[in-house]
Amino acid sequence: MIILALAVRRVLHVSALWLIEIFKVGLTADARVLSRFMRLECLNERYAHDQPLSLQKLMERLGAKMQVATQRYDKRPYGVGLLLAGYDEDGPHIYQTCPSANYYECRSMAIGARSQSSRTYLERHLEELETCTREQLVRHALRALRDTLPNDVELTSKNCSLAVVGEGEDLQIFDDDRVAPYLEGLDQEERRGAAAARGDGDGEETEAAPPSGDQPADEAPPQGGDQMDTD
Repeated sequence: MIILALAVRRVLHVSALWLIEIFKVGLTADARVLSRFMRLECLNERYAHDQPLSLQKLMERLGAKMQVATQRYDKRPYGVGLLLAGYDEDGPHIYQTCPSANYYECRSMAIGARSQSSRTYLERHLEELETCTREQLVRHALRALRDTLPNDVELTSKNCSLAVVGEGEDLQIFDDDRVAPYLEGLDQEERRGAAAARGDGDGEETEAAPPSGDQPADEAPPQGGDQMDTD
């Protein structure tokens, strides 16, 4: 399971019992409140039942907590969206939460500003992702993240963080120089948006052809619109 973040550090650790990581978009204070709530739920489950809390149950409890804030007059909805990824006894999971308290389990997802480009990329390669290796998954994730950037901005180790969770390996977070090896050669690959823009440029309209020889220029058909006769 791969989580990527742009600019500031937005990847938060939840639990080491099951490998759980979240990516936040929105109010940092609200994200900290919810991440602390999830940590406590994981610890309480371990203390009371001596077992890790599954991701599905964790999301049910998180959704119930967020729902209360949308119904009471003395509270406001949590102004943050979360992308929670983890691995438990049922395999890998990725969940998206909304300020409305709705949450969804996804096969791949991108959230945040200009995330539609990333979602489009992931949808087009969804079937291919199922058979990819760990390195190929990271590469696809970086390409999807790069599509959210303006054309004059490149994805670098200064504006990108990478978190990896999965079966048989500890949670790993790559920042700064540690993420640089994964970015090698990415700037040489053509962007999907750039190719589309060039394709649109090939279809630009050409200049209007001059009047044919059979029709004099001064007898060209009038332009559209109302015309007024003057003396």
